[in-house]
Amino acid sequence: MSRTLLVLGAGGHGKSIAESALSGGEWSSVLFLDDAWPQVTEALGCEVVGKVADLALVADRGQGAIAAVGNNSVREQWIGVIEGAGIELVSIVHPSAWVSSSATLGAGTAVMAGAVVGTGSAVGRGVIINANATVDHDVVMEELSHISVGVQLAGGVRIGARAWLQAGSCCGYHVDVEAGARLGPGTVLCGSAKSVVT
Repeated sequence: MSRTLLVLGAGGHGKSIAESALSGGEWSSVLFLDDAWPQVTEALGCEVVGKVADLALVADRGQGAIAAVGNNSVREQWIGVIEGAGIELVSIVHPSAWVSSSATLGAGTAVMAGAVVGTGSAVGRGVIINANATVDHDVVMEELSHISVGVQLAGGVRIGARAWLQAGSCCGYHVDVEAGARLGPGTVLCGSAKSVVT
């Protein structure tokens, strides 16, 4: 069956999500929406068909949509556009990622190449787990949180809503990262340490 994914955002993350979707076999084609349209009409060999706000006009051309932008606030807004257009908010998992059968993924989540989501983990709505990141057992990632490439979360970590851990950050066992926190590249949190909102 032919299935088309509508991807909001034709930048680097959007192209990575499109490639993940097409590689997995569940989606046969991708259409992008991006605010650089009509100057930008193509990304990764796929058509850009309008601006993000135009989604409702092309809703009948897709069977699902995902907001593909790293900025947590913008991603939240774009998820609202998807839901307002009455399109199913879908998750995309790269075929080289591994997600435990006992883990849960919320709608609109992206799990990128080489990532691991471990036993009993609970991943909320609109989350990004980027390339080669590890979410170990019993981790909770609340809605719209984002872990960048190579982030390592040990067992029992909790990542608060809308928090962003940048590339190479690491959280030891049972660390609690506060909602809205932003951790710079390579940040290390150990034991019961809590992050500081910046």
